[in-house]
Amino acid sequence: MIVKNQTPPTPKQKKALDFINAFRLKNGYSPSLNEIAHHFGKSISTAQHFVEELREKGQLLKEENVARGISSASEAVRQIFKLGYIAAGSPIEPIENPEPIDVPISLLKDLGNYYALEVKGDSMVEDSIEDGDTILVRHQQTANSGDRIVAITENGVTLKVLRFKSGKPYLEPRNKNLDNIYPKRLEIRGKFYGLIRKGE
Repeated sequence: MIVKNQTPPTPKQKKALDFINAFRLKNGYSPSLNEIAHHFGKSISTAQHFVEELREKGQLLKEENVARGISSASEAVRQIFKLGYIAAGSPIEPIENPEPIDVPISLLKDLGNYYALEVKGDSMVEDSIEDGDTILVRHQQTANSGDRIVAITENGVTLKVLRFKSGKPYLEPRNKNLDNIYPKRLEIRGKFYGLIRKGE
C-alpha cells in the first residue's frame, strides 16, 4: 500500500511511531492511548496529541470511535482468507465460508500459510482475545507448551493454550472461571500470531 503526501515525523514523533509499530508487531493489535502515555511517562492528552500529529502528517491511520484503531499508514498488506468461526469457550464447528481480508504484513511472522478466524466466546479474555475479534493463524501441526493454538478435539475446533502434563497434552483457557480441557483426541491446526480487534 502506497500512501502519498507523507510528512517526515519529528524525532519525538518518530519515537511514538516506532513504539506503536513495535507494539503492533509484538501483540498483534495497536496500543491504546493509555498504553502510549504510560510508555513515555506522559499524559493521555499528550499521547493523543502525538497520534493526531502523526495522522495529520500521513504517518498513521486512526478510525474514530474504535478502540485501538491505530495503524501505520505505510504498512504493506497481504490478503489471507477468513475461514469462519472458532470457539474461545466450548468447542464449536467452524463455518467454512472463506472470505478474503487484507492484513498488515507486520502482523505476520513470515510468508507462511496464514488464515483468519472470528472468535466466539470469552475463554481467552486474559490474553486480550475477546468475542468478535479476528485471530490470525499460521498453519502448522506442531507447537510448544505455552503456545496459543487452533486445536481440533473430539468436540470440535477451539482456541486455547497448549500445555503438557506427564507428557500428555491438554488445553488451558485464559479465563480463571473456566476449567482445563483434557481431550481424548487432539490435532494442532495452527498457531496464533496476531489479532484484529472487532470493529477495526
